[in-house]
Order: sequence, then C-alpha cells, then structure tokens
Amino acid sequence: MAGRASQGRRYRTALVWFRRDLRCDDHAALYHALKTAGRVFCAFCFDTEILDALPSRTDRRVEFIRAALVELDAALARRGGGLLVRHGRAREEIPRLAVELGAGAVFANRDYEPAAKERDAAVERALGQAGIAFHAFKDQAVFDTDEVLTQAGTPFSVFTPYRNAWLKKLSPFYLKSYPAEAGGALARPAARGIPALAGIGFRETDLARLAIPTGMSGAEALFADFRARMDAYRERRDFPALKGPSYLSPHLRFGTISIRRLAREAHAAATEGAMTWLSELVWRDFYFQILHHHPRVVAHAFRPEYEDVEFDNDEAKWRAWCEGRTGYPIVDAAMRQINQTGYMHNRLRMIAASFLVKDLHVDWRHGERYFAERLNDFDLAANNGGWQWAASTGCDAQPYFRIFNPVTQSRRFDPEGRFIRRYVPELARVPAKFVHAPWTMPAVEQQACGVVVGRDYPAPIVDHDRAREVTLERYRKAASRGRGIENGGSRIED
Repeated sequence: MAGRASQGRRYRTALVWFRRDLRCDDHAALYHALKTAGRVFCAFCFDTEILDALPSRTDRRVEFIRAALVELDAALARRGGGLLVRHGRAREEIPRLAVELGAGAVFANRDYEPAAKERDAAVERALGQAGIAFHAFKDQAVFDTDEVLTQAGTPFSVFTPYRNAWLKKLSPFYLKSYPAEAGGALARPAARGIPALAGIGFRETDLARLAIPTGMSGAEALFADFRARMDAYRERRDFPALKGPSYLSPHLRFGTISIRRLAREAHAAATEGAMTWLSELVWRDFYFQILHHHPRVVAHAFRPEYEDVEFDNDEAKWRAWCEGRTGYPIVDAAMRQINQTGYMHNRLRMIAASFLVKDLHVDWRHGERYFAERLNDFDLAANNGGWQWAASTGCDAQPYFRIFNPVTQSRRFDPEGRFIRRYVPELARVPAKFVHAPWTMPAVEQQACGVVVGRDYPAPIVDHDRAREVTLERYRKAASRGRGIENGGSRIED
C-alpha cells in the first residue's frame, strides 16, 4: 500500500476517502491531500459489503455514522467543500468516483482489520489500472504496525513491556496535529446531501432517546465533561454505577475525535488518573498491532494450546446469558445494559465474558460475535482482544486459573447494588447484603421484598464453584496437550 505523498503539490485534483475518521480537524489524509493537490474532493461510501452483513436493519451504529456525516458535510461546506456520499461496494464506488472527478490520487487513513486491508488493496489495484495513485496514512493509532517493536525487532505479545516501549518512544512528533487549513482548497461537489436512513435500507433507532452524543460536537462535549474529572479516572473507572469512563469509545471507533489529541492532553496532564486513562489508549494501539501481525486471531486462539478447549455450548445457558436471566445479578444487569443501550461498562465486559466462558462453558467466539452485533463502539481488534483476554486464550491474557467470581466482583464494584437495581428492577427492593446473591436471602425476606427466587427472578443456572472446577480441568488438559501444565493448576479466583 502506498505511503506518504511526497512534499509539494503533485496533483491537480485529489479525493479524500473518509471511513472511520469522520471529522475534518487533525485528519492525516485530509491534511496531506490539501498539501499536495490543488483541489480536494471528499467522499464517504456506505459500503454494502459491511451493511449487508449486519443482522438488523435497525442499527444504532449506522444512525451514528449518518449523524456524524451530516455534521462533517456541514463543516466541510463552511470551508468551501462538502461531502460526496455513495451507497454500494466501496471497492467499486471509490475507483469509479475518482475517475469521474479526474482525481490523480485517492487519500485515506489506514484500517487494520483484515477485511478492510483486503478491500483497500482491491481499491488500490483498481485505481492503479486507471493511473490513479493511492496514499494511506496513520490516523486511528498513535503508533501502528511496526513502530513499536521489541529489541529483537519482533511484535510485542505482552502489554506491559509494550506500554513501556510506547511511552518511551512517545514525543511531540507523534502527537502533532494535522490541520485541515494547510495547502490547497476543498472542492464543493456539484451535488451534496446525506441520504436518509431509509435511502440505504435502514430504520431509525432509539439513538435520540438514549441521548447518545453524535458527531464531532458530541465528541467535544463528552471530552470536555471527561477532562474535568480525568484526575479521578483511576479511582472511579471500575464502578459501573459511577460516572468514571470518558464514554468516548464510539467516537474513537468512528473517528469523530483525534486519538492524537486525546493522548496529547492525557500525557500533558500527567496526573495519576490521566496516565491511567492514557494506558487504556495504549491498549487500543496494542490490540491494533496484534491484529495487524496476527490476523488469525479473528477466528482462532492467539495461544494455540487453548484452541481446542472443550466447551459445552449449551443453548439454554447461552440464551439465558444473552437475555440477562442467569440468576447472577451483576451478569444479568450487564447483559441488559448492552441489550438496551448498546453500551457495556468495561469492568462488566470482563465479568460477563468470564462468566460465559468459565461458568457456562460457552466458546468465547459466540460471546465475541454477540458483542460485535450489539456494541455501539464495536471494534474488531479491541473486542477480539478483550474476549481472548477473558477466555485466557489471547496475548497477555489472564491465566486460566484466575476465574472471576461474579458475586465477589459484584460486591467489590457495585457494593450498594445501584447499578444492578437500575437494569434488574425486579431486585429494586432487595437489601444490599442480598442483592448480589439473592438466592441466599431467607424465604421470609424474599416474600417481604416481593422477590421470590425462581419465580420473580431466576435461580442461578449454574453453581459457580462446580463450574470453575470443570473449567480448571478442561484448561489443564488443553495446556498439557499444548505446552505443559501452567503454574501447576493453582486455584486462584477474583
């Protein structure tokens, strides 16, 4: 794939292809196009190869993208340009549009997902046949591909040394902004307009009712709010009932705010909370480079010795997990949150994933796909990395003998049951000492608070202690077949 365009203006006309970078400020491809072309058109394609694979015609992410495009088009128009929108196979639409516009080059920002890389290679080939150049730039990561390697020149597979190397390499050069005002002029297309959702075969969602901020302005509002409480991030981030996270993940996913800006401000603040949050941004780069160097993780365990762990994949237990009726309140609240809002707190993602794999003995790939279909911020690299971490099959994953106890996790991170009661309202009147494990509540108290376990709220569908013993034995067997028993099969539980 072509890299950076050479210095100086080389093209009369260029096309910037927006994808998961829906902003006009601090945008690498737009910056380089404006520096090297006399006039620059901007385009987005609703790619039917992606849209047709979605399980529903009601998808918050599609509506989120459309709202971001409306704002992006208006921002480009204020600068003299505008957005051309196409609906079809991007691998065909983008080369066709470039030819129609007489573009000498197409500029885009890199994507690290295998399907996107294959698509971009196809676009580059088609453009080349028409005599049009293709330039791709780093934009959604601070460091990508081979920029952070071990001393031996190989990719990292453990996060902490990767983070240390990442921080050591960090300098103002890597956090610099790419202003859209540089160089040439934006071209105003003859026909503008963002199609309605119905025009691309989708229906409106509950995005407005959920008050999810969209577009560049939504990202700005969220970041302004988070900046004021960033210093407390470390203390608050693990408690789902508290306002701890930045809630910027969909905006990072679709690029309505620059990762360089966020990293720059966190690094400059340098408080304990800011540096903890910066580490979360480093995880994002880490998973991008894992996906880039090891694309097999999309369908297979990063650690081959755990590829054939035995899973029951019981359909009834699977459905109970999906629907939030496992009888474990913190798990059920987490699943109802994602089902109702498309969001799940990060601590809850770990708890819910661990429970599915190590309590219900369902293959992690089933859970990964479920999250992929429902998360507003779904990102293949991070979602895959998170699920493989929870399943102990991935790079730098928690060891298989560390198994989350859902009741312990619930008591630790939602001590008063505030989050549980919000999403499992049938437990609203259950006292805090029983809300994490309502089956331990005496029958008389169940009657008093109107929650009879097994009638008003499910009894636990598995016994955690027995389930964890099965998990330990199955992982021991897989490890012994692979590379030997790990840590002697110690009993460690969180």
